[in-house]
Amino acid sequence: MELKNILEAALMASGRPLTLDELGRLFDDKDQPDQRLLLAALEQVEADYQSRPLELKKVASGYRLQVREAYSPWVSRLFEERPGRYSRAFLETLAIIAYRQPATRGEIEDIRGVAVSSGIIKTMLEREWIEVIGHKEVPGRPALFGTTPFFLDYFGLTSLSELPPLQDFIDQSASDSAGVDRLLASMNEPQTAGRADSPLEINDRHE
Repeated sequence: MELKNILEAALMASGRPLTLDELGRLFDDKDQPDQRLLLAALEQVEADYQSRPLELKKVASGYRLQVREAYSPWVSRLFEERPGRYSRAFLETLAIIAYRQPATRGEIEDIRGVAVSSGIIKTMLEREWIEVIGHKEVPGRPALFGTTPFFLDYFGLTSLSELPPLQDFIDQSASDSAGVDRLLASMNEPQTAGRADSPLEINDRHE
């Protein structure tokens, strides 16, 4: 049976991204293709879907077949429970963690100028979009938050270096221009190159 067809079937059935190692383990040891053959077969799958409503996408956790964004308005109607719009507070908190990580709750509050709801942090942890990656060595040792591979998967990214400009990230669901201006002003410094806590310095955690 053709290798690309086996991989396509596995990706269709899995319901989650699959790594090259997982795809390789579909085969007996004596028949296991090397990564070069797997990548070549995946390129064939990608080519086969060029003119179809599905696409092969590489994300942080591996490869997956997904509906192209252009078809989401129709496909989303299949699901009774639609995801709600995220609040300004939720988006600003997520943006700070994503672009300035690692960040403590106190640092998030300093940037936003208001307290961070425990519910927001809890929701992000439950969705596995963020995780505690350590504790800051200051009195109280507050938790340091960073994003996870699931965060990257959700936004269709393979690494933090692919994050869009902060303005674009916020504007996707923004309505409060004053809040955007305040956040951009507060976070202008982390977007410059060479900071130890910039996304480009820590993206190896998600690759």
